[in-house]
Amino acid sequence: MNATASLRRLEAAGFTREQAEAILGSQAGQAATKADLSELKADMLKVAIGIVIANAVLTFAIVRVVIGD
Repeated sequence: MNATASLRRLEAAGFTREQAEAILGSQAGQAATKADLSELKADMLKVAIGIVIANAVLTFAIVRVVIGD
């Protein structure tokens, strides 16, 4: 959807032209690109793997304390 269509949709929803332009102007440059999403996915995967490893280490430590070695 281009800016003109977005402007028309906002005006049809009851916004004034000035309000619609302000909304669209405030959102300019905030759209995520595929590269942004790919980077975010990679970062989230790293965090998830770190959590899994930390969980495994803590579980192992608790088992050793409970069972004794």
